[in-house]
Amino acid sequence: MLLIWNRPGFVEELSEADRNAIFGEVDDIMKRLTESGELVGGEALAHPSQTRTVRTGAAGVEITDGPFVESKEQFAGYLMVDCETPERAAEIAANWPDVRRGFGVLEVRPVMDQAGTEM
Repeated sequence: MLLIWNRPGFVEELSEADRNAIFGEVDDIMKRLTESGELVGGEALAHPSQTRTVRTGAAGVEITDGPFVESKEQFAGYLMVDCETPERAAEIAANWPDVRRGFGVLEVRPVMDQAGTEM
């Protein structure tokens, strides 16, 4: 799984030409991954302001607005890919526009199967 992290709102700060270029690059990557059979799925996430965090607190379970973390980058979406090697997944992540243009990072993480912690 490729976990996409970036700064919320950065796209709105770009020119229309830059936005179109980035979205065009994403479309190209998605097309190539679909054609190669490596794309399993993926989605963008809503703005972090629409997030609710559920955790145990002093009074029991607490539900609060938003992810209040000490980071400018927030979890923004994911791609599920089926690759031959972890290196191929990292290659895909390295070509993602957010990474190449310095707007964010992608985390590459294997998904455990139902058998347990073994990959």
